[in-house]
Amino acid sequence: MPAAASKGRTPPVIRLLVLATFVVILNETIMINAIPRLMSALHITEQTAQWLSTAFMLTMAAVIPITGWFLQRVSTRSAYATAMGLFLFGTALAIVAPTFEVLLGARIVQATGTAVMMPLLMTTLMRVVPEEDRGRVMGNVTLAMSVAPAMGPAVSGVILQFGSWRLLFAVVLPIAALITWGGLKRLQNIGEPQSSSIDWFSAVTAAAGFGGLVYGLSRFEGGDVRVAAAIVAAGLVTIAVFVFRQLSLQKRGVPLLDLRTLRHRTYTVALIMMSVAFMAMLGSMILLPLYLQSVRGLNALETGLLVMPGGLAMGLLGPVVGRLFDRFGGRKLVVPGAIGIMLALAGFTQVSMTMPYWQILGLHALLMVSLAATFTPVFTLGLGAVPPPLYSHGSSILSTLQQVAAAFGTALVVTVMSARADALEATGVAPALAQLDGMRLAFVIGAVLSVAVVATALLLPARAANTGEHPVAAH
Repeated sequence: MPAAASKGRTPPVIRLLVLATFVVILNETIMINAIPRLMSALHITEQTAQWLSTAFMLTMAAVIPITGWFLQRVSTRSAYATAMGLFLFGTALAIVAPTFEVLLGARIVQATGTAVMMPLLMTTLMRVVPEEDRGRVMGNVTLAMSVAPAMGPAVSGVILQFGSWRLLFAVVLPIAALITWGGLKRLQNIGEPQSSSIDWFSAVTAAAGFGGLVYGLSRFEGGDVRVAAAIVAAGLVTIAVFVFRQLSLQKRGVPLLDLRTLRHRTYTVALIMMSVAFMAMLGSMILLPLYLQSVRGLNALETGLLVMPGGLAMGLLGPVVGRLFDRFGGRKLVVPGAIGIMLALAGFTQVSMTMPYWQILGLHALLMVSLAATFTPVFTLGLGAVPPPLYSHGSSILSTLQQVAAAFGTALVVTVMSARADALEATGVAPALAQLDGMRLAFVIGAVLSVAVVATALLLPARAANTGEHPVAAH
């Protein structure tokens, strides 16, 4: 394939897909800074507003399991047109949404398009990039996969200075339309589509299981613990049904999501590490703007500017980390990165009414740089450990659990923070101090999770080929 032949260069198809993926994933976290504005404009509570981010992630978690089947069935151009078409429609609907319910529906449509885009990028990369160049190219992909959500709050903080929350979508729409037009003009099909049927029972159980799990967790904050526990239990049971269904379909060679990828130890370790890291990252990204605006009194622009250096550092380091991975392997990057994540989150547990802003900026930058050092090697090692026929399924599972973990982390920190703050307010503590204490406890949860990131980092090999699983053919 011509795209793969030019060693040392990023194939044009990957550049196009990275640009498109960056724009669609940016929207995953672009609403975080707008929550106070939305609460007053749409007359909703903080927990209700939070669903604009949580529902986005949940929709992706529900749709991505189907993408492994979808990407094998349609051409690259068709998958790209579907993803960007849905995203554009959702964005246009969000601009004119008259109520919260319509805005939530628009976010779900946006998320459906994004859900197709992420596995499309990862699967195409594994097919067209030679193994010796994957670290460098995956470093560029990190820009889209990890930096976009990190930059979301900063971008929205700047945009919100110039108008209402609708402007967030109005700015994105023409950019996304231009990228869609350019992509359709230049994108070529990679590989041949394969005809296969879909098991809708699997699709429904995946959506209900993962959705129920996170929705149940978010209900704990409401007070009725038994109802919340019942929803979580139902979600877990449904996920178990989905897994057994896939194991049954695998015997006939027609699973919706091929779980044989999990037989590869390096892939499974990478999956666990990435999931826990995303829980910690998204949790802190929700808490930090709330702390800066609600407790410290900063506006959306000041908040955005404070977190921007960390996001930019992460983006600039992505390609550098990729080149270092190609040269030195994964362990020399992932272990220090995991320790950096732990130290940054431990630092955030000390937030106070007077913590210097330079200290907050430094901790956030340390967190973002550490995540940059971690994600590129983890993605590359994980997918490099599975055989080529399972790339689409491997990237779908990776993307699904990334979204579930992010939604799980978001729901967890908001629930812990609110429950702690409410309990303290009930004993007569001032609301601001109660909220601050709730945030500290939520950051402690993130710091505890980061210990698991360090533990899994120590289990990863330097390179996928060193696992003895198989050599991955260059395409």
